[in-house]
Amino acid sequence: MAKVKDFDVSIVPHFLKFGQHHYWVDYDDETDTLYISFRKPQCADDSIMKGDIIYHYANNELVGVTVLNAKKFS
Repeated sequence: MAKVKDFDVSIVPHFLKFGQHHYWVDYDDETDTLYISFRKPQCADDSIMKGDIIYHYANNELVGVTVLNAKKFS
């Protein structure tokens, strides 16, 4: 069985702040981009970029977050 790295529980409060029940998380190592979706498909109709974070909205509801240069946040 593969060894599992310890889970950093400090991220839990951040996820709970979104008030979502489902999360889909994908990471692209080649581009160092973390994708967090609250709905599949997102079908976003608006996006707002603040630094390396892109917030995706559908009808003014947050449906996803993209984190660029994700490793710099670790």
